[in-house]
Amino acid sequence: MSETTSDPKPSAISLYQEFLDEREEILRHKWLRSEEAQGDLGFEAALADWAIHHREQWKKDYLKSKKKG
Repeated sequence: MSETTSDPKPSAISLYQEFLDEREEILRHKWLRSEEAQGDLGFEAALADWAIHHREQWKKDYLKSKKKG
């Protein structure tokens, strides 16, 4: 008997695409924060700030958009 689930495992390609999309958001955040600071924030600082303040909502929105598309 085969079992069907409503949430199939994501493929390696979709996981990589999610990684690329998340990286793009972090780079956008880095650019915006660097402009505000009038100097380069650095990737690690931008990543930490984005993860703390924005990642949870971004992930929810990202998954919702993928279900629609």
